[in-house]
Amino acid sequence: MQLNEECHAIVTGGASGLGHATVAALAQARVRVTIFDLNAEHGQAVAAEFGGRFERVDITDEESVLRGFENARGHFGQERVLVHCAQTARGGKTVGRDRESGGFKRFSTEDFDYSIRGILVASYRVASISALGMAAAEPLEDGERGVIILTASAAAQDAQVGQVAYGSGKAGVNGLVLPMARDLMDLGIRVNSIMPGIFATPPMLGVPPQVLEALARSVPFPKRLGKPVEFASLALEICRNTYFNAQAIRLDGGIRMPAK
Repeated sequence: MQLNEECHAIVTGGASGLGHATVAALAQARVRVTIFDLNAEHGQAVAAEFGGRFERVDITDEESVLRGFENARGHFGQERVLVHCAQTARGGKTVGRDRESGGFKRFSTEDFDYSIRGILVASYRVASISALGMAAAEPLEDGERGVIILTASAAAQDAQVGQVAYGSGKAGVNGLVLPMARDLMDLGIRVNSIMPGIFATPPMLGVPPQVLEALARSVPFPKRLGKPVEFASLALEICRNTYFNAQAIRLDGGIRMPAK
């Protein structure tokens, strides 16, 4: 796929972190970008910086997502690229110590359900809505109509203690990729996922410096946290290289996460 001013991309979670870096990279390639995010202040600022558009969208709400796609398409036309970075989840061990009672407690079904809806169900929601619009678009070179990039995680394959919901949700995202790519192959729509390792995103940079240093040392090479621009670079290569399809790609400096 050629990335240029005739291409419209939607990036969820584009107000910060991996999404922000992806918005910047797409804009530098002259792509028209719509940001979906809950953070209106940051989202509008990023959109203004790169000449894009902001839509306040809650990825866990069907009507909110549908409205966001409708508004984005009304302004920039049908998107050819979807990069889904947004998520919401809760952490906790399946069964752990309850500090208040001194006994045990389990990670609640409600918290697990919330996490799966915020990761896996939301990924299907935005991807399927985007694919429905792409299906009616005129084909490009090779008969391609669009590309969908989902964000999984290295935790999809080696989730740590306290990540039972996050890890299984991200594994589910990878599980979407092949069957969805096969569902959409006759329509010329590609589906891939990226599994980032430990990246220097705002939540990660909020941990104590000594923890960041230990995390950096744990990466085989290079011994540092991933840069959001490196995620964005891979996302753009997936867009440009039409032979990338039905792939779940680790981007982690070679790290394999220990149990904790």
